[in-house]
Amino acid sequence: MAEFTVRYFAAAADAAGREEESWPGAAPQSLDALRAALVERFGAPMERVLRTGSFLVDGAVRCDGGAISGERVDVLPAFAGG
Repeated sequence: MAEFTVRYFAAAADAAGREEESWPGAAPQSLDALRAALVERFGAPMERVLRTGSFLVDGAVRCDGGAISGERVDVLPAFAGG
């Protein structure tokens, strides 16, 4: 992976204080690793978002802790509605 980008939406952007960033250092190998790194970097506000949120990886919504295969992950808070 040449460059890894994380995009934040709605409450996730509020918790991170930004809407997008190139990930510093090596890309996380799994969503569990990304989740842990995000909580470490952004604290309780991000932890609250991730408790009910999900990730968009390669166009698929994922809540599992599996491997990251793409060059971009979107962090999505829980959305109202169906």
